[in-house]
Amino acid sequence: MTVDGFKLLADAHDYLLTAVRGVPAGAWGDPTPCSEWTVAQVLNHARLDQQALVMQITGTAPAGDPFEPADATAEDPVAELEAVLEAAVAAWESGRDAESVPTPMGPMPAGLGTAAAALDAAVHAWDIARATGQDLPLTEETAAGLEDIASRIVDFVRDSFGKYAPALAVAEGANRAERLLAFTGRDPHWTR
Repeated sequence: MTVDGFKLLADAHDYLLTAVRGVPAGAWGDPTPCSEWTVAQVLNHARLDQQALVMQITGTAPAGDPFEPADATAEDPVAELEAVLEAAVAAWESGRDAESVPTPMGPMPAGLGTAAAALDAAVHAWDIARATGQDLPLTEETAAGLEDIASRIVDFVRDSFGKYAPALAVAEGANRAERLLAFTGRDPHWTR
């Protein structure tokens, strides 16, 4: 399956924005499938990760440590996220035709880098949606598009940075979204 990383990123960013727009006002402190983080921390991690993934392209470090996200939100968390995602897309676009762009995981074609950014955005969109009771599942189409990049980077990130919980077993017959979530250390059936 040939994947267009730029389209995958656009879809993942839309998914993340939809999930964040749907967070009820009092739910920012709620627990999430990322057991050590609240909804606000997952949002901040996702936002900062999008900045971190392009920092070597832009020359600008993220506004904080993605692995130590604040447990608070901006006055308008949606607007803040929109601005970050727009800047990240512009950075990836600047390298669209280059042989490779610099990333924290080493040089790679921008289409592959966008897929990595899409993986991060999509799984954290699912975390936020799940934590806040929104009916926003990770789609099979998106999961299928993310399988290749997940197989390339999840173990690297897990081994190099200690991020991503260990992969979980899934029942026979699990769908693609369930398998992808379990591979990233998430219980696909997690509930609040």
